[in-house]
Amino acid sequence: MEQRNGSSFTGFILLGFSDRPQLEQVLFVVLLIFYVFTLLANTAIIALSHADPHLHTPMYFFLSNLSFVDLCYTTSIVPQLLVNLRGSDKSISFGGCVVQLYISLGLGGTECILLGVMALDRYAAVCKPLHYTVIMHPCLCALMACASWITGFANSVLQTVLIFLLPLCGRNELDHFFCEVLPLLKLACVDTTVNESEIFFVSVIILFIPVAVIMFSYSQIVRAVLRIKSSAGQRKAFGTCGSHLTVVSLFYGSALYAYLHPSSNDSQDQGKFISLFYTIITPMINPLIYTLRNKEVKGAMRRVLWNDSASR
Repeated sequence: MEQRNGSSFTGFILLGFSDRPQLEQVLFVVLLIFYVFTLLANTAIIALSHADPHLHTPMYFFLSNLSFVDLCYTTSIVPQLLVNLRGSDKSISFGGCVVQLYISLGLGGTECILLGVMALDRYAAVCKPLHYTVIMHPCLCALMACASWITGFANSVLQTVLIFLLPLCGRNELDHFFCEVLPLLKLACVDTTVNESEIFFVSVIILFIPVAVIMFSYSQIVRAVLRIKSSAGQRKAFGTCGSHLTVVSLFYGSALYAYLHPSSNDSQDQGKFISLFYTIITPMINPLIYTLRNKEVKGAMRRVLWNDSASR
């Protein structure tokens, strides 16, 4: 990016919540607690999925991938946010902004696709139970996980390059708490129609195709479950999918609202809080959603803790 006023460009000012200093103090404490819990909870999911042989299944392979994505996604945003909330310096270097945008976009896209892949896994488990182990063999699971990561970061490279090629014309104040696509586009002093069209096109691929896959998978799951005569069998089948569907609703609901709601001065602050939800709150509560009603994870925790205590 270039500046037209002849001065050297050093970075951006993240305005965030600087117009509400009292709120900044509260947010610092709350977000620090949430961040620590997110680190511990998602690390525990990853460790359990690898430590307990009973969890060496496709479902927990994808779940550990999701936890790792959430762990990295939150870490790409929260430490910088905490620094800005704590002090008067709200700046982020140009390189830091590029890296933050690249990583957050890549991980966000990866999570979108990964949630769609997890829906296909649940579809195979419920609708094709006799062929499940054949369909979801380890090589295919690894391939789908790799495809999620590669697609997410390929999109991130494209969007990051296109955005940082735009001229800023001396403006460097971002009305957000981290480097995100839409606030960066507002700083450009040229027509951004092409960029906005590209963002819309990519959003259709990254957001709506996984949503379509999820809707198809769950429509088939509902049909299959309704054919089960036993009410206990129906509850068990819905129970295996309920956690994933809850996570999907929280993540996609907040992300779609943040990107598709009309832009205005009143909605700008609202958009920041929505962004807080899907960048910080959702990664924190995902492990809770998957563990509170999950007997397999609870059993794995007991086995791992019991073995550790017995070995002592």
